[in-house]
Amino acid sequence: MYYLIFLAIVQGITEFLPISSSAHLILGRDLMSAIGLPPSQGTAADELAFDIALHVGSLGAVLLYFRRDVGEMVSGLIDLLRGHGSERSRLLLLVAAGTVPILIVGFLARNIVSDLLRATEIMAWATIIFGIALWVADRTPIAKHEPKAVTFRDALIIGLMQCLAIIPGVSRSGITMTAGRFLGFDRPLSARFALLLAMPTVAAAGILASYELYDQGDTRMTADALIGGGLAFIAAWAAIALMMRWLRDASYTPFVIYRILLGLVLLALVYGIEVT
Repeated sequence: MYYLIFLAIVQGITEFLPISSSAHLILGRDLMSAIGLPPSQGTAADELAFDIALHVGSLGAVLLYFRRDVGEMVSGLIDLLRGHGSERSRLLLLVAAGTVPILIVGFLARNIVSDLLRATEIMAWATIIFGIALWVADRTPIAKHEPKAVTFRDALIIGLMQCLAIIPGVSRSGITMTAGRFLGFDRPLSARFALLLAMPTVAAAGILASYELYDQGDTRMTADALIGGGLAFIAAWAAIALMMRWLRDASYTPFVIYRILLGLVLLALVYGIEVT
């Protein structure tokens, strides 16, 4: 139980911060093993149900925090169905334009990711390199402060950059925030648009996992999954709220420093270097 609680909290905190959730889960599992906490003994279906619950919990947190934007996009969808566009439908179309590339690339490259890119060494270097990229991007002069300033070209570029997140360690949120800053978004807007893009991507991952669970013929939801989903929701909401508050007045530099340190710790594990 403690192992699953730990994973749920780590997933919730890191899912939407620009620090790579996959790298933290690798390090977290190593830490749990080092202190003698055994991994989950559930079936494959139980683990999949737990994964779905984490996605649902994390998604619920970002939907709640950006509920006004979500409400506008729902209204925008209604406007489109009625045959006329609006500023609300424009935001919806921007998010859609930025989401299509990762859905296509993620589907086509899913086997490459699972077979070739799960090495901790790759994850560690990606964590460091794309952390430095975020630092460089954060030096870009600010030109855009509101979603109405975002163009479809911006959305497509950010969407294409998001495809790099299939490499573990890059961080989906991190690369989209980096792209936004390179395009002149201010820090709150870069994070806001990145997290709006995360909604359909996280939802798609949850739907895919749900289909796999259904295909296995075991659709029960365990108590561990329900607890994990609730913890992921709380942790993700707190992380988003704190990050957005921080970015109103400060830079991405603490996240950059943290990513570099995390990458170095992962490299130390890979190369057997004793960390003291």
